[in-house]
Amino acid sequence: MAEADEKLEVEGCGFLCVHEKVVEKVQHELPQEETLLRLADLFKVFGDGTRVRILFVLLTAEVCVCDLAKLLGMTQSAVSHQLRVLKQARLIKARRDGKTVFYSLADDHVATLLRQGMEHVCEGSGGECGE
Repeated sequence: MAEADEKLEVEGCGFLCVHEKVVEKVQHELPQEETLLRLADLFKVFGDGTRVRILFVLLTAEVCVCDLAKLLGMTQSAVSHQLRVLKQARLIKARRDGKTVFYSLADDHVATLLRQGMEHVCEGSGGECGE
């Protein structure tokens, strides 16, 4: 065992091997707890299938509430509620053109999250992802 490693008695185990150099390095690189909680909150927004569907529509095109309602087979009211959640999470933005409000992804980071997530989900499916 390396010098930097330490043996600690742990109840129920023979010993615990702590790699101090690794622990120290990780401790210095871990984001603040508040930042990690904000990230967890962001991922919670992705935990709703309707919101993910809306985001994928917006990955393809800028659309209004009426378009989204038609595409998703939902009421405008239900779509508007989900849009509020997405807007509060800063995942989408709105642009007014006369009486119509158009929605799009807030920035390239959101598109990257969606594409990377889809790539991860499809990774083990042999390329079959129902696209």
